[in-house]
Amino acid sequence: MNSVTSTADSKINSNSYIPQICYLLKFTAHSFANLFGGLAILFALWWISIYLITLDPSNSLFANFGVVGAFNALPDLWYDNTIPDAITTSGYRLGMGLLIAIAIGIPIGIIMGRVGWFRKLTNVPFQFLRMVSPLSWEPIAVIVFLQWDSAIIFLIAIAAVWPVVFATAAGLEKVDPNWFKVARNLGANPWHQLTKIIMPAIAFDVLTGIRLALGVAWIVLIPAEFLGVTSGFGYAIQDAREGMNYDNLMAMILVIGAVGYVLDGVCVVLIKKFAWNKGK
Repeated sequence: MNSVTSTADSKINSNSYIPQICYLLKFTAHSFANLFGGLAILFALWWISIYLITLDPSNSLFANFGVVGAFNALPDLWYDNTIPDAITTSGYRLGMGLLIAIAIGIPIGIIMGRVGWFRKLTNVPFQFLRMVSPLSWEPIAVIVFLQWDSAIIFLIAIAAVWPVVFATAAGLEKVDPNWFKVARNLGANPWHQLTKIIMPAIAFDVLTGIRLALGVAWIVLIPAEFLGVTSGFGYAIQDAREGMNYDNLMAMILVIGAVGYVLDGVCVVLIKKFAWNKGK
């Protein structure tokens, strides 16, 4: 009797997973369809644009910017280590700049969100600095820092810090002040308030700010590598332009877009995984 009951229960449990599996498969199919459908539209528009431009014989040079040439160049760029080296060096600069921005931005954002006078005092200068183009600091960075790597990391950090600062401060302003009163009444010290209330409550906002900072830093990184360095995505594009290898240039642009998309996707996964408030 017990064996019959356990068998029936196992069948019921197995059947209960069927709708979930079907939903997962359906969701995955839709995701892949949207991904490849969107890419197909993008590449089709790219191909059509080059085709229409090159109908005029005087624009025949633009044929080298086409889709086919870019994809054909990808294997050679990979096997001669152009792409791996660019990923490594640009990734290091991006990572260091983001780490500095996060290490500075989160504490400042918390202070802005918790201390009213500090927020009022710093709002104008911070907004002023935020609106200065990060690349405007390049001549100063070159003078101050002895190495180009350090200068590029500085430019990335100064570009990425502001989304982290303001997202952190905005998230903390939404936290109910009564939470802190209750915590103090229960004997919580500042460290407990930081780790048990502040960080869990603002996790979604902080991670969203980091995602925005990543996008800004990725945009700043490429032009920052146009001058003074002999590695990275920016240098690879500059080198391809000077050598008039336009298929290589477009191939590197494809890689830059793909790497940026993957990095943004990692941020989205982290937001969904670690933020108790999923933004809903």
